[in-house]
Order: sequence, then structure tokens, then C-alpha cells
Amino acid sequence: MTDDTESPSAPSDSTSGTAPAAASPGSSASPASSASPEDAYLSRRALRTGSAGPLLLTGLGVAYVVSGDYAGWNFGLAEGGFGGLAVAAVLMGLMYTCMVFALAELAAVLPTAGGGYGFARRALGPWGGFLTGTAILIEFVLAPAAIAIFIGDYVESLDLFGLTSGWPVYLACFAVFIAIHLWGVGEALRFSLVVTAIAVAALLVFVIGAAPEFSAGSLDDIPVDEDAFGSGSWLPFGLMGIWAAFPFGMWFFLGVEGVPLAAEEARDPVRTLPKAMAWAIGILLVLALLTFVAASGARGSAAVQDAGNPLVAALEPDGEESALSRFVNYAGLAGLVASFFSLVYAGSRQLFALSRAGYLPRFLSLTSRRKSPYLGLLILGALGFGLAAATGDGARMLNVAVFGATISYALMTLSHIVLRRREPGLPRPYRTPGGVATSGVALALSLAALVATFLVDREAAFIALGVYAVAIAYFAVYSRHRLVAAAPEEEFAALAEAEAELNRD
Repeated sequence: MTDDTESPSAPSDSTSGTAPAAASPGSSASPASSASPEDAYLSRRALRTGSAGPLLLTGLGVAYVVSGDYAGWNFGLAEGGFGGLAVAAVLMGLMYTCMVFALAELAAVLPTAGGGYGFARRALGPWGGFLTGTAILIEFVLAPAAIAIFIGDYVESLDLFGLTSGWPVYLACFAVFIAIHLWGVGEALRFSLVVTAIAVAALLVFVIGAAPEFSAGSLDDIPVDEDAFGSGSWLPFGLMGIWAAFPFGMWFFLGVEGVPLAAEEARDPVRTLPKAMAWAIGILLVLALLTFVAASGARGSAAVQDAGNPLVAALEPDGEESALSRFVNYAGLAGLVASFFSLVYAGSRQLFALSRAGYLPRFLSLTSRRKSPYLGLLILGALGFGLAAATGDGARMLNVAVFGATISYALMTLSHIVLRRREPGLPRPYRTPGGVATSGVALALSLAALVATFLVDREAAFIALGVYAVAIAYFAVYSRHRLVAAAPEEEFAALAEAEAELNRD
């Protein structure tokens, strides 16, 4: 009936009724002879609690995203021009800000490693939880693989160690950085914070260095497509260019929603998660504005729209390398490392939570003596390395990741609305400013961004749908009959169903 010899006595298709008592999330109590099967099961799947305070969590939120400031966003100039990408970035910034505040409320209500899966599980049932968790997993498995490829490109362009982009570089990325994660979460997050601080400082240096070359007249220098509806110098590809630029506007913020995945390893998560998420999105909004305007205005939107390294291109108007451009080039590598490292963390925690609850094979959630989900990290690393080495197409994989992300955004913000309507009396230590109006804005914009992915890369969207179809088949046929009622997210949902039954009686 189960695929794990330590399985608890109460796996089920539905968690209706009263669930077995669970150990507190992240509990490190060792199993004893008198312990229940549920306690023994959870004790082998415990993360290290109290490892991250507000600073490390804020750094984690920025680390997820900072590589997107260095490259990727500029391809949106080729879709919408400066004006189109500017509007898209503003709308996507609004979407992420609204979503972050909605998720901050949900994270304070349910501070577990399941993150968005846990929120949707309570609001939308097992299917909603699985669909949300799978979408998040698609994002956080594909994105590190894509960034490993970009790291290889940087290593080659900088002529580091005489290496060329290829599988040895990808293997080194996954091997070295997963080893740090296996060492311990505190050490991993401190490493991430240091690298992220370097990348952010370099962005500020770039903005200062590009300021003398800035010209407002360079912002709208992309040739106008006269046949596009609503086209002009600021919207050279018309109004549809705004929509097509949505996925690239997301690159300034993609991944910040992963902060709640650190809940079980956070210090006082009910207080620190909302604070850290607010600080992270605030920092990212400022960095997005400064980077976008400075890079586009220093050399012109046309010059950087297709550049693999737009910040360096903006600092080299004559194509000649300078000390500043080389510094920014190295800092770009630091930004990629920070995002790669933190995305591996997020993917491993989402995999851990889904496995612990039985949605994925349970052995993947076993933790080591240092409280790291070692099998989940190794499996995620093997998948990421295999995808990077087999395809070498980082842009395509990022587009697949974006598609998965937009699905998860829609489901998570919908979960906030459902829980506000259905359970208004649920204790909420933190409440989203604006309530359901805020999450409603995020929901509408996430659906628009989901459709926009088909405008940019239809093949990537269908690849993501294919992965989704396989996952749904696995859940429908196998894992939904083997859910673990004692897992924190499942128990939380079961308590809600039990209370609803009592109210009906």
C-alpha cells in the first residue's frame, strides 16, 4: 500500500475527519520505542528549526531574483519596446507586490515547508494542493537548470580557467552548491546572503557608472512597426507588445514567492516571514527600476534588446572593455550563482513537502543528521544537471519555468480569496493590506501573464502542459490514495474539514 517502510498508519485519499496528531513542523525529536508511527515518520523528515532570521530570509527573497536584473529582462524590449516593457514591468511588479502580501498572510497562518501547496491544500482540497505544488516544482526544477547554462556562458565569456560552457561546468555547479546545502541550511543561507550582497552592490555601482551616459532620447530608439495597432516611438510594437512583454517583466521578480518555503527553518516564522517578504519585494522593485532605466538609457534600447549581458553592453558603447564593465561582468556571475543557489534550496523544500505528505514518493523527504533533505537535493540536482547537459537551451527552460510559475500564482492567490471568504474567523497573525481586493488584482494579472507565455514561446508552454499531464496521471492513479494525514499541511486541512462538519451538525 505504501512505498516507504516507515510510513504512518494513516495514509488516505481524503483527510476528512480528525487526523492523527502530528509533530510540530521541523521537530527534531528522535523516535523512541513508545513513539507513535506518525511521530516516528515525521522525526525522520525534520528540518532544522530556527536557522534563519529576518535578514537571511530577506536575502533569500532577493537571491531568488537578482540574476534577472543582470540578464533576461532585456529581451522584452524586442517584444514591446521600452514603453511596452515598462508598462509590463509595472504591471508585473504590481502583481508580485499584491501576491507577496497575500502569501505573507497565508505563510503566517500555515508556516510550513509546503508553502503554496499547503495554502492551496486547505483552500482547494487535495487536487488544488497537488496542482499548485507541481506548478511550483516545475518552476524550481527548471530555473536552476537554466541558470546553470547561463553560468556556463559567463564562465566562457570571462575566460575563467580556460573552460567552455558545457556539462563539466553544469556538473560543477550542481555538485559544489548542493554540497553546501547538504552541509546545513544555516551555512547555505549565509553563503547565499554574502553572494547576493555582492550582486546587489554591483548593480548599484552599475547604475552610478551608467549615469553619465544616460540619455532619455535613447530609450525609444527601436524602429516602429507601422502595422502594429497603437504603435509609436514608445510602443514600437503596439499595444499587443505590452502583453507579449509580460514574461520578461516577470524576470525582475520571478522567484520571490519562494520565501515561505523556508518557514520550518525560520526563527519565529509567523513574525519574520511577512517582514522579510515585504523587505524583499521592496528591494526588488527599486533594483528593477534603476537597472531597467539605466541600462536602456545608457546606450539605447535597440543596443541592449538582444544582448546576452545587457549591463555590460550598456557600459561598452564602442565595444571596448573597461574596468567597470569587467567588474559588472564578474558581478553578473555572482548574481547567477546567488539565484542558482537559492532556487536549488526552494526546489528541494517543495519536493520535501510534497514527498512528506505522500504526493511524491516518501523516501524523497528523508533528512540527514544535519536535517537536510539529502535525497530530494540529490534527485533535484540530477534532474537539473541532466536537463542542462541534454538541452543547453536555458531560455527555453526559463520559459517553461515561467509557465509553471504563473499557474502557481493564480492558484495561490485564489487560495487567499477562498480562505478569506470561507473561513473569515481563521486566526490571522498578519493580514493582507486590502484583503481580497489585493489578491484579486494578483489573480487577474497572473492569468494575463499565463496567457502571455503562449505569445512568447508556445512550445515551452506546451512542454509545461505535458509535464503537468504526466504528474496529474501519477496523482490520479497512484499517490492520491497514499496521502499522509499526519503531514502538517494535510493535518491543517483535515482540521478545517472536521470543524466544518461540526458546524454543519
